[in-house]
Amino acid sequence: MIKSFKDIHWPVLFLTVGISLSSIFFIYSATFRGTDHFIVKQLMWIGISLAAMWLVVSFGYRTFLNTSYLLYGISILLLAGVLIFGHERLGAQRWFQIGSFVLQPSELSKISTILALAHFLISRDRWIGQKRSLFIAGGMVALPFILILKQPDLGSAMVFIAITISILLIWGIRLRYLVIIFSLALISAPFLWHGLKPYQQKRLTVFLNPSVDPLGSGYTAIQSKIAVGSGGLIGKGWLRGTQTQLDFVPEHHTDFIFCVVGEEFGFLGSLLLIFLYGALIGYAIQIMDRTTDRGAQLLAAGVSAMLFFQIFINIGMTIGIAPITGITLPLLSYGGSSLLATFIAIGFLISIYKERSIF
Repeated sequence: MIKSFKDIHWPVLFLTVGISLSSIFFIYSATFRGTDHFIVKQLMWIGISLAAMWLVVSFGYRTFLNTSYLLYGISILLLAGVLIFGHERLGAQRWFQIGSFVLQPSELSKISTILALAHFLISRDRWIGQKRSLFIAGGMVALPFILILKQPDLGSAMVFIAITISILLIWGIRLRYLVIIFSLALISAPFLWHGLKPYQQKRLTVFLNPSVDPLGSGYTAIQSKIAVGSGGLIGKGWLRGTQTQLDFVPEHHTDFIFCVVGEEFGFLGSLLLIFLYGALIGYAIQIMDRTTDRGAQLLAAGVSAMLFFQIFINIGMTIGIAPITGITLPLLSYGGSSLLATFIAIGFLISIYKERSIF
């Protein structure tokens, strides 16, 4: 339990809550011509996520590491179940829907996989039997990766690669094994390409050449860059965006929420948001560095990688330096599952700080 205010990493808490509350203004701006439905649901999810974070900190990260295999197994069942019973939207089957309640299992599976991978690797000697350990770890990651690809959700699946590499690096993977992994990834790239849906292939093609289909697959990428660029230095002002307000940019309250920030608050507003995210990730790395618990280090490494990869890819795809993958912007995009998973992940960081071994 939390015994004193010193147990809380206040900068991380303030950054998390501050960014998530600012999402209300951006989501409202993106949807205000409709109803307050999105705002009410986002506020509800912020409350639920805060409660989940408090539970994580109260129980402690070790409790979740010790039950990680159970949590991992549940997440795999949910990922398999959503392919059969899930709600389909825009050609993707990624959600369970009961009334107005919607859950995306892939978001929670990121957390359970980080926990399971960290728990498994701390039980393995870093210098003896690495090949066997890497084979088992690879299988643990491959299972949710494949199930999420089947939804299809390439963006969420790619997050698992970033998580795995970061955890393995902190664990102490030998360089030759890392080279082998990257070589296998390059060799399998053509097979992965043919396994993608046609619209996913077009997204990657458009990333390399946006003008190849400006009114089709390249439309969103082009309009997104126009929206961000039109904000100039200080932006057009809150509720005064044109590209986003007039729906030139699709999904601007979810995947492309950064377009709203760039258009309405300009370069300076975007830079401030990136600075806040950078500070959050910096604190996460600092927490990882200041604990002597190997499990905590691997857990913090996985959380840091998850946050960094999603932030980088989401912002990158809005300004044209990364392909469009459908990854949400943590804490800012509309969506309960993403918000809940992010708060839980940051709860682990606060718990690690609370139970740190060195000061």
